[in-house]
Amino acid sequence: MGKLKEHLSKKIPDWRYNYRQLLDEKGDTVTSTVTIDKAYSGMKGVKGMICDTSSVTADAGLHVRGKHILDLVDLKPEEILYLLLIGELPDADALLDLQHELKERSTVPDYVWNVLSGMPKDSHPMAMFNTAILSMQKESKFAEAYDLVVSKGDYWESTLEDGLNIIAKLPAIGAAVYRTRFERERLEASDSVDWSENFLQMMGIDYSDDMLKMMQLYLMLHCDHEGGNVSTFSALTVNSALSDPYYSLSAGLNGLAGPLHGLANQNNLKFVLDILDHYKGVPSDEQLKEFSWERLNSGKVIPGYGHAVLRCPDPRFTAFMNFGKEHIKGSDVFDVVSKLFDIVPDVLKEHGKARNPWPNVDAASGSLLYHYGIKEFQFYTVLFSMSRSLGIVSQMVLARAMGMPLTRPKSLTYEALKEL
Repeated sequence: MGKLKEHLSKKIPDWRYNYRQLLDEKGDTVTSTVTIDKAYSGMKGVKGMICDTSSVTADAGLHVRGKHILDLVDLKPEEILYLLLIGELPDADALLDLQHELKERSTVPDYVWNVLSGMPKDSHPMAMFNTAILSMQKESKFAEAYDLVVSKGDYWESTLEDGLNIIAKLPAIGAAVYRTRFERERLEASDSVDWSENFLQMMGIDYSDDMLKMMQLYLMLHCDHEGGNVSTFSALTVNSALSDPYYSLSAGLNGLAGPLHGLANQNNLKFVLDILDHYKGVPSDEQLKEFSWERLNSGKVIPGYGHAVLRCPDPRFTAFMNFGKEHIKGSDVFDVVSKLFDIVPDVLKEHGKARNPWPNVDAASGSLLYHYGIKEFQFYTVLFSMSRSLGIVSQMVLARAMGMPLTRPKSLTYEALKEL
């Protein structure tokens, strides 16, 4: 048993006790009032879920296990995974133990490569990535344990097994999708136990230390964002039916492929490149302000600005910008992203229709990938998916540890709402 599972098994009894005590003492406390307006708003802002791994506040953004995301930017994705699951950061021994455990689990079954090679050559990378995960469902330890009638209180153990097995294979699968989709030969795994470095090596990229730091930053920043975002909520809903993590994660990541969720990063970069093409280079501040107004007046939005929850600059955007200012010089793409941040919020405030004029993470993430040579837009959401899988898996493990029930909200017809 690895250190992560050992430490988790010691934490779970206390967490269960605290939940039961809260339910016994305060179970009838109202958390949210649901109006007809809320019912028609996609449940936006309705406080009806439990998520201990992360929280998002309107004025400060993402916190992972109570720690602000900007205080975690030097961490590796593996450290973030440990933090999400355990609630504490690993020491050096625990981190190395987890890295070795993931490395040992990283071999991808050969049939997965056959599945990918059999898909249409112009398949979207997200379809390939999610299909690869789903194709491994027969490997599920959870499904095997359920068939053997394992105690409900032990469901978290096989969920963790499946989750670690999937996460361990994501670098190889992601890299294979990249190379297969863009007509390159698949590469075998390297000797590195670093999750991000192994991924870059299998992508076949001649990377620098800066690029490795950028990839580690990218793969940790997108790790989790509460439980109500489309991908996580979808995965948790499917998992609440006791569908195993292969089914559940694949289902959630299908939601991440949507243009209002994970696909937004590639749309924003396209917007930046359109600006560069329009002005044949980096525009002046006045030109960019004029461009923004013309776009808004034509009824279009400015990609990368606004967020369903945040009412401040997304701290994940800030983390990418800080990295870019330190490591990126002479990049027209990054220069435009920086100028947009200086200009667009004031334009949106003056325009008056945007509830949140501040940038979200998608406003900067694509520019860093583009600068370091990953210019295949369609692949960007696969990287987002690799990162978000850390949070989704962690939330599934904790949901099974706490014995969370089947998700089944009540729906009302239009006529029923009128009668209210």
